[in-house]
Amino acid sequence: MSLTIAPTDALLIVDVQNDFCEGGALAVEGGDAIVEPINAFARNFPAVILTQDWHPADHTSFASNHPGAAPFSQITMAYGEQILWPDHCIAATSGAAFHPRLDAALARMVVRKGYDRSVDSYSAFFENDGTTPTGLGGALREWGVERVVLCGLATDFCVAWSALDARKLGFEAVIVEPLTAAIDIAGSLDAARRNTIAAGVGWSDR
Repeated sequence: MSLTIAPTDALLIVDVQNDFCEGGALAVEGGDAIVEPINAFARNFPAVILTQDWHPADHTSFASNHPGAAPFSQITMAYGEQILWPDHCIAATSGAAFHPRLDAALARMVVRKGYDRSVDSYSAFFENDGTTPTGLGGALREWGVERVVLCGLATDFCVAWSALDARKLGFEAVIVEPLTAAIDIAGSLDAARRNTIAAGVGWSDR
């Protein structure tokens, strides 16, 4: 599908940070390439929101905090299954900073997530327990937003989870696929596509 931008749209730019781009601690292939196209796209929107992973060093989603655990293995947390990640986006480090070419001045709001050491936070709207809100949903309602357009990193995790939660809160949601890049762990991209489409999320080729 192609996308026509409306006055009631908001663009959510997800986690375009150094650690998720080439050379970063949890690099997503193709992360650098989407930065400039995202900037150009963002200039068309009445409201732009950035999300920023912002973890304490002892975050329980880091494999390094579980002796003997390998990165990308899984454990069961109180809120469900959790992938253990390489240490990344530690608060106030260069890895957590936005990509230097991202035009962060376009943002009306920055949503930091994952700062609670006991629960991971993929979505821009809720932590991974599915109930603890970030406040973004309320802000969008106050601004009169009806549709959330999503881009950024990574397609199959933070972008997809944010799209699902946007729908959960009653917003329309569209993922702009050419402005995303995926990790794709064990078929996670196909699963994210199936799950989001089933929830009514659109996928746009621009």
